[in-house]
Amino acid sequence: MTVDSGNTLGTLLAMLQSAALEHLQRNLAAAGYADLRVAHMAVFRHIDAERGSRLSGLADSAGITKQSMGYLVDYLEEQGYIERLPDPTDGRSKLIRLTAKGKAVYTMMRLSDGETAQAWSDLLGENKMKKLRQLLDELAELLGKAE
Repeated sequence: MTVDSGNTLGTLLAMLQSAALEHLQRNLAAAGYADLRVAHMAVFRHIDAERGSRLSGLADSAGITKQSMGYLVDYLEEQGYIERLPDPTDGRSKLIRLTAKGKAVYTMMRLSDGETAQAWSDLLGENKMKKLRQLLDELAELLGKAE
């Protein structure tokens, strides 16, 4: 049986994203990272945690302007979450890399995502959650948005 809540698909997806981000925000605040906002997660979601990323790559991946990403990066650098280092492959560019503090937040984001997935699986049941995940992965791939 399909339930039609009257909400648009975009509204439903936004509601789910909001719930996941609220859970993450609570976890971050409880761990002493209350200075981070949802907007800052765009950097953590798109950064290459191992090698670092260029500003333009982060902006492109997040779908925001370089100026907006630069604003987020500036704040995170001031707070000690990231650092800018010369790019060894291009002396004109800088790599944005996570500091130890930034890596702790990155790890916490991953753990929080797992907690959210488990909570939703508990609500829906494991089979439905697995199917939801498969469908979302498939749609993202078809849209060219899979990472």
